[in-house]
Amino acid sequence: MFRLKSKATIFLTITLLVGLITGCSGNNKATNEVQSDTGTKTETNANSAEASEQPAEEDLSPVTFTYFGEDPNPNWNNMQDDVSKEITRRTGVTLDAEFAVGDPAQKVALIATSGEYPDIIAAKGDIGKLVDAGAVLDLTDLIDKHAPNIKKVLGEYMVRAKYTNADQSIYAIPTWAAVKEEKFVAGGGFELQHRVVKEAGYPEIRTVQDYENVIKAYLEKHPTDENGNKNIGVSLNADDWHMYISVTNPAVATTGASDDGEYYIDQETFEVTYHFRRPEEKEYFRWLNHMNDIGLLDKESFVQKYDQYKAKVATGRVLGLIDQDWDYNDAQQALKTAGKFDQTYGHYPVTMSKDIKEPSFWPTGFMGGYGIAISSKAKDPVRIIKFLDFLASDEGQILNNWGIEGKHYVVENGKRVVPAEVQDRINNDNIAFTKETGIGFYWNMMAHYGDGAKDETGNYYTKNFPEQLVIGYSDVEKETLAAYNATTWKDLFPKESEFKVKAYGAAWNISIPGEDEVSILANKMKDITWKRIPEAILAKPENFDKIWDDYMKDLDKAGVEKMEDGYEKYVKDRVELWSSK
Repeated sequence: MFRLKSKATIFLTITLLVGLITGCSGNNKATNEVQSDTGTKTETNANSAEASEQPAEEDLSPVTFTYFGEDPNPNWNNMQDDVSKEITRRTGVTLDAEFAVGDPAQKVALIATSGEYPDIIAAKGDIGKLVDAGAVLDLTDLIDKHAPNIKKVLGEYMVRAKYTNADQSIYAIPTWAAVKEEKFVAGGGFELQHRVVKEAGYPEIRTVQDYENVIKAYLEKHPTDENGNKNIGVSLNADDWHMYISVTNPAVATTGASDDGEYYIDQETFEVTYHFRRPEEKEYFRWLNHMNDIGLLDKESFVQKYDQYKAKVATGRVLGLIDQDWDYNDAQQALKTAGKFDQTYGHYPVTMSKDIKEPSFWPTGFMGGYGIAISSKAKDPVRIIKFLDFLASDEGQILNNWGIEGKHYVVENGKRVVPAEVQDRINNDNIAFTKETGIGFYWNMMAHYGDGAKDETGNYYTKNFPEQLVIGYSDVEKETLAAYNATTWKDLFPKESEFKVKAYGAAWNISIPGEDEVSILANKMKDITWKRIPEAILAKPENFDKIWDDYMKDLDKAGVEKMEDGYEKYVKDRVELWSSK
């Protein structure tokens, strides 16, 4: 999920924006007033691009648009980085942007009710609130008339950008999902410091028991670091929405289910179950309860803030994580900068038992869903769609993923290559490098091809392909992988071919109308879950079953079955929509 990819979707992780917010209230299906560049107002239908049509020649005059995005970007540099300056040079566009803090869904709800909307909005799973409020445009005509690159990238998958069967408008250009993607990066699973598995003799790490054993053995020999500070077995990041990523989602993965946000979905019948109600997951949380009981779980897991979590990881004292790399990346980069490569992390396909397949690489196909929207109060929708179309072009994608030719990469014998001195900065000073270059900043603003896809020159669109990934590994990381007869971390995980492609993509990126009872019930379940799960983990083992039984009763009383039935209709609706031509 938010996955942020989700669901990160994270949620990207990861790795949000509210700038100057403009406009006045209105419905995207009604007649609205659009502010022109001259300051005059003209009447136009908000679903039509005709009134704001630009001349045939490209308009590169300076213009600033406000932007809101739910995904974090702590390195955002107000478009003073290399890539952003080049984008402005090529389009004339700058963004007045600010990233959401805390619960981004609350900010989206505030925007929806205020009637004051940023020009460009990336609201992910909360787009339904904006649709209900008339805050975003139907982009169908704008894409058709002004966005050849977006049309090219989405191609046959354009149907997956449609909202629902009942409302086939395109309110958001899919940007979280990538076209023609073959994933090479294993950024999740369970993480262990390289020094921990080395000291244990590089044993097989396949089950929660394997994971527990190596941490316990290391802590027994090394209870403190070189400065006398206590080493920590496992720390969880439970601050706000990070609860999904580090605490609750792993219950799904370790029991072999696909990542569908808060739901388990039968792949044949599409029957929906709130995933916490699966007996298998109860045993995962029982294991966390056990880890807490024997002192291997960080006592501050459920009280620490995100910054505190990252700061703790950056000390090198945390032996194991259950997280996504984008969520702790800043801390890991700090370890690399300090030369503590043996205290950085590898990724392992941990499940409850060896007969379960870890599902990180369960293929979704092109998901559609989460993406970038244009406000119904945007002052120049045509200029915005052309800006987004530039980002979707080959030039825009290469710029975002590789940077500027001659500065961040060179072409040798027809192949894009990252010079050694640039790669060294990426490996050892990545935070500063990212802030200066802006590489990767626009990933969730652009329709794009994914890892493994090649352009017309035969080069990969992204730098996430095996040969390049290996260049980015430290010597310590390469040593660990070699000990497991692997080249990349993905080699340790079950392959995509071992799973059936999901007919609905990923359920976590299905947009639910904000006022739908499913959304209201989902918030009730979340409140109950976020109270009961920590309570169960931190309880004395003899009290675990009673707390869990009370948790299940709370869900029943709150209407969990009604929520499941309602969500099931949306899943089946998507299957039907995506099956249409």
